[in-house]
Amino acid sequence: MIDPRFVFLAAFLSLIGAYGYIRDTLRGETSPNRVTWGLWGLEGILAFVVEIQQHVGLASVMTLMLGFVPCVVLVASFKNSHSVWRIGRFDVICGAISVAGLVFWAFVNQPTIALLSFVAADQVAALPTLRKSWLAPSTESPRVFFMGFVNCGITLLTLRHFTTAGVIFPGCVLVMDLMIGLLIVSRIGERVATRTMAPAISGAA
Repeated sequence: MIDPRFVFLAAFLSLIGAYGYIRDTLRGETSPNRVTWGLWGLEGILAFVVEIQQHVGLASVMTLMLGFVPCVVLVASFKNSHSVWRIGRFDVICGAISVAGLVFWAFVNQPTIALLSFVAADQVAALPTLRKSWLAPSTESPRVFFMGFVNCGITLLTLRHFTTAGVIFPGCVLVMDLMIGLLIVSRIGERVATRTMAPAISGAA
């Protein structure tokens, strides 16, 4: 375990990542998926409010960043017409499932089940951006996701006791951010698509 005050370092690193992503969005170089970022903002703020009510402590700073940064990204996406990613059926379905998970979380009385439904809602909300990072990595910026990964990792290290309630949310966010960041940097989706199309083109010729 490390000193709980390290969460402030984690928050600062998240802001660094967010700055680059927001800058690229305003320039039209990055096109955020509004379904993902909108739901991430909502879910982060809801989780932060709950953690404050439950006196979670400094670890809630990480959760605050998970809500604040997406909200700013969402607002920035409306400032440049080139920062618009077309919302498709898959995005709408994921958004609806995520919202349903949040509604279930709000009304269920079993804490563990409620937590699992909330985490599931957050992960489903990430799927449109995960898919987008596979199909069109050039429309994304990886730094914010790697900084989010670091943020969650530091937060986990500040926990005095590893419990399901304390670990599952930052742990899942950590894994998802890492996956998205690696997809963007490696551009593996584009490479697979190119290799798949090459034999087809050769056959047609």
